[in-house]
Amino acid sequence: MSPITLEVQPQQAPIDSHISPDTITEFNEYVMNTYARFPIALERGEGCRVWDNTGKEYLDFVAGIATCTLGHAHPAMVKSVTEQIQTLHHASNLFYFAPQGQLAKWLVQNSCADKAFFCNSGAEANEGAIKLARKYAHTKLGIDNPVILTANASFHGRTLATVTATGQPKYHKNFAPLVQGFDYIPYNDIAALETAVTKYEGRLCAIMLEPLQGEGGVNPGDRAYFARIREICDEKKILLIIDEVQVGMGRSGMLWGYENLGIQPDVFTSAKGLGGGIPIGAMMCKAHCNVFEPGDHASTFGGNPFACAVALSVCNTMVNDNLIANARERGQQLRTGLQAICDRYPQHIASVRGWGLIDGLVLQESSNIQARDVVAAGIEHGLLLVPAGVKVVRFVPPLIVSAAEIEQALAIVDQAIASFAS
Repeated sequence: MSPITLEVQPQQAPIDSHISPDTITEFNEYVMNTYARFPIALERGEGCRVWDNTGKEYLDFVAGIATCTLGHAHPAMVKSVTEQIQTLHHASNLFYFAPQGQLAKWLVQNSCADKAFFCNSGAEANEGAIKLARKYAHTKLGIDNPVILTANASFHGRTLATVTATGQPKYHKNFAPLVQGFDYIPYNDIAALETAVTKYEGRLCAIMLEPLQGEGGVNPGDRAYFARIREICDEKKILLIIDEVQVGMGRSGMLWGYENLGIQPDVFTSAKGLGGGIPIGAMMCKAHCNVFEPGDHASTFGGNPFACAVALSVCNTMVNDNLIANARERGQQLRTGLQAICDRYPQHIASVRGWGLIDGLVLQESSNIQARDVVAAGIEHGLLLVPAGVKVVRFVPPLIVSAAEIEQALAIVDQAIASFAS
């Protein structure tokens, strides 16, 4: 395959000036410094494109980090937002309202779940799954001091329990004492898994994993590994919890990431793409582990009419517009193009991996190029990307992305890597 070429338009301004001084001042003075932000201020979006406050256009392959399923300003979302905000946008979960039941029905009928609980985010959904597993341990297994196994390099959220569940020490630093009852195993390592299961015999209540590790470097799960986990969970009557927050809702090329692995979880979580950018999370489970009762768990905003109505419009549009098939096709196109770039620059790029439209360009450890360098170069040429660790560049465009937009993104990446290689 010959190199992809791109005619680059003159840049409007250097990257460090794509933001007004007033915006920087306001952030520096009033916003907590918890993000390493890139120096652009986004103002509006349409489809797979966004514009900053200087008018510069970007192809958005971040999508709110795998969140804007339908891109920006999609007509289906505009319609559902407008209609629901004009009727009933919020009510207490002490009452019934149709959108929550309708969304729960859609999720149950399109998955292996029997019940759904709604919250506001992926971290909250995972918190719910952890609480469910602990109550299951106490009430069904008779375990007083339960343990949940998670994976090294995993990411499950930023709350105290979910950051403990996250198997990355950098996220634990300075937050001790962490929540007890978690231990970590190497991902895709069956021997290490079985050793840990033996170690916690009589205390193990659940194994919690991502079907593909997103923040951990776009690392797909191995089918044999997950098949063995499913066997162990069945044998021990413990729960298999699958974190679908980043890979679910069609992003993996299947509706749910676990479908790529040929297994069904007992519990799984969703957020990000579920609302297409409107905050909503869901924790879903099978009937045999549905141990929650009134008073066990709750969320003030979780499952409110507004969020559920918008999420339902995302679900229906994804099906009606065949966006899961588009994720598979465009994902294959993206990986093929990235592999061609990899083949041209083996001194800098080690491999390409991923499913559907969650894909990673893995940089060589020996290369002086870091993921943030590629992201910064992309910004210069009108492409938004996001790192997944120091050496992996993540591609997570909206599921509506076109073949032409994939080719444009590939051209920019090719040019960026070429500039580093020269």
